[in-house]
Amino acid sequence: MNSFDIIKTVRISEKGAMQSERFNQYTVVADRRANKIEIRKAMEELFKVKVAGVNTLNVRGKARRKSTKHAGRDVNWKKAIVSLKKGEKINLT
Repeated sequence: MNSFDIIKTVRISEKGAMQSERFNQYTVVADRRANKIEIRKAMEELFKVKVAGVNTLNVRGKARRKSTKHAGRDVNWKKAIVSLKKGEKINLT
């Protein structure tokens, strides 16, 4: 897998904005098969920053029902919280 396959997108939310300001942490959606080492290398390659640590968790998809009698489910995905070293920053705008 290359870096673009491992890091799918950066999650931007109110909680994520507070984390980036206070703790220099960013939340990304990663490939479910990727491990912490691969996520670290992909972040360093894509954003040209130094990573201090990576925490991962698997998020279970929610049960959904849209305009039908049959229930469905969102896909499961992996969330990675990436901590950057002091002085590093990612410009998301």
